[in-house]
Amino acid sequence: MSMIQSSIQSSRFLKNALALDAAACAGTGLLLAFGAGALAAPFGFPAGFLRGAGLVLLPCAALLAFLASRETLPRLAVYAVIGVNLVWVVDSLAILLMGWFQPSGLGIAFVLGQAAAVAVVTELEVIGLKRSARFEPGGVTA
Repeated sequence: MSMIQSSIQSSRFLKNALALDAAACAGTGLLLAFGAGALAAPFGFPAGFLRGAGLVLLPCAALLAFLASRETLPRLAVYAVIGVNLVWVVDSLAILLMGWFQPSGLGIAFVLGQAAAVAVVTELEVIGLKRSARFEPGGVTA
C-alpha cells in the first residue's frame, strides 16, 4: 500500500486540530450565513457573497467534526483537508487582490484575519499528521 493510500492512527494533536478547524468553520459559517445582511455594509461585501461563503463552511464543519472523531483516517483525507485549507487561504487573498469587490477596512481585516487563522490551523493539522502513526490492519506501526 502506498503512503498516500495508507491509513493513520490519528494522534491526539491531529484530532484536536481537526476539531478546532470544525469549530472555526461552524462559527464562521453561522456568522456569515445568518449575519450576512448585517455584515454586508460594514465589510463592504455583497450579502449574497457572505451568505454563500457561510453556507459552504457549514458542511465542511460537519465533515471536519466527523474526521476529528475517528481513531483511524485515510491519510488522503487529511491531505485533502490541508489542501482545501490552503486553497481557502489563497482564494481569500485573491478576493482582496483581484478587485472583484471593494471591501472596507473592516472587511479587509476580517478576510486577512480568517485567512491567517486558517493558515495556523492548517499548520497544526500538518503537525498532527506528522505525529500520527501509520495504521496497518492488525496493528499500528510508527
